[in-house]
Amino acid sequence: MIRSTVLVSGDPISLSRGAEDTRLAIEAELAFYGLEDEVRVGYTGRVNRTDVLPVVVVYPEGIVYGPVSPETGATIVSEHLYKGRKVEHLLVSAEVASAEIDTLGVAEDTLYAQKRVVLKRAGTIDPYSIDEYIAYDGYFALGKALTSMTPGEVLDTVKSSGLQGRGGAGFPTGLKWTFVAQQPESPRYIVCNADESEPGTFKDRLIVEGDPHAVLEGMALAGYAVGASEGWIYIRGEYAMAKDILNHAITAAEELNLLGDNIMGTSFSFHVHVHAGAGAYVCGEETALLNSLEGERGIPRIRPPYPTVYGFRGKPTVVNNVETLANIAPIILNGADWFRAIGTERSPGTKVYTMLGDVALSGLVEAPMGTTLREIIGIYGGGMKGGKAFKAAQTGGSSGTIIPAELLDVPMDFASMREKGVGLGSGALLVCDEDTDIVDLAYVLVRFFKTESCGKCTPCRVGTAQMLEALDRLRKGMARRADLERLEEIATYVQQASFCGLGQAAPVPILTGLQYFRSEFESRLRD
Repeated sequence: MIRSTVLVSGDPISLSRGAEDTRLAIEAELAFYGLEDEVRVGYTGRVNRTDVLPVVVVYPEGIVYGPVSPETGATIVSEHLYKGRKVEHLLVSAEVASAEIDTLGVAEDTLYAQKRVVLKRAGTIDPYSIDEYIAYDGYFALGKALTSMTPGEVLDTVKSSGLQGRGGAGFPTGLKWTFVAQQPESPRYIVCNADESEPGTFKDRLIVEGDPHAVLEGMALAGYAVGASEGWIYIRGEYAMAKDILNHAITAAEELNLLGDNIMGTSFSFHVHVHAGAGAYVCGEETALLNSLEGERGIPRIRPPYPTVYGFRGKPTVVNNVETLANIAPIILNGADWFRAIGTERSPGTKVYTMLGDVALSGLVEAPMGTTLREIIGIYGGGMKGGKAFKAAQTGGSSGTIIPAELLDVPMDFASMREKGVGLGSGALLVCDEDTDIVDLAYVLVRFFKTESCGKCTPCRVGTAQMLEALDRLRKGMARRADLERLEEIATYVQQASFCGLGQAAPVPILTGLQYFRSEFESRLRD
């Protein structure tokens, strides 16, 4: 009889730090004490802090140890699982030094207000175990929809919830689904965009690695709502572990008749396939993704027609990203009013952020929409690293806006940030301290866009090369004031004239950098 479960974080960072050896050491120690039949050992996904990886979670107590090595893993077995006492010095502390918090002026009584919807199970269950997902209300929403709701009622619930796409654009999810449901063409398709190629963004990978069935259940609910019986997950080619976890989850769900033909004995059938991309940044754009999925070159299509009318194989298609789909089951299970009670009136729900850079604690966090950047850094990031001053943050990955200190208290939601002329994007946060050179940062970002341009349109293909050349001259002290004016002119042209959204976003770091840190650019001029 199983009395305890031990989960070792099995994400790439943990594995690179010896998580597999730690798991083997735990299993060997369990065998030494004759506990192998009483304690189950598995992997779990990674969320939150990277400084304590790899971690070991012991259930049913829910105690978290980290960082754990093979030696300390053996100690956890001998002390906790055999003798029944916690290993105090290995416990992961939930405390953040108040001195670090005070560097951003965040009150201590606001700590750990994290509201989990998407990450409710990630990091606490074994992603390879469908039983554990079901034990945490998994597939209950799908069962509710198939047995007591019509497709129209599911669609109306998602519309009423106010859920906006979490891939960056913030388009209303229910409205997109409605466009597809209204089309006379069939078949219809559900496509999950897991091609997370934006530098600095890894939230979708960790959602998939920690809770794959949440994405599959969301896709099935979307299929039921719009009348689709087939779904595709387009995943970044480098995400080998996530792909393996998804394929395992699909097989397990089909064995229990939670995916496949006549789900739960109903007339609804839904099949999911996984397709790995080939590393092209532009395939994060939905029409380029669809081209690649069809076996064509991954370049953007002319719009209109939009994918909701002419998508995969020329049929009506819903394209949602991983985080968006992971919100669907909780909304159907708990209702639209429950979801709207989280976040802000104009942007309900939570947002998952990946936080990198000059913060004390980097990693993955989930917070209600409307939480300020100051709170995100102070509460979840533990303040600025080394007590240094905050200078800027880039939101939304490499194509995101550069935000100065004066915008630290703007609510982080689509509407509020748009009104300030900045964007939330996909939720990647690159936090920069007082020592960051904004010109060098802009150069690194534009170099990436020049390399990744698909070359379809002249503004992006030529403009990114010209912007990079101008920034290179600037950072080397070879540029004159006319060169800086020319850089701004080219950046504006590329933003306005590029064919797709990714080309239009390429100059954003330059334009927002000039808007808030122009003096830093001017200080590098020869004249």
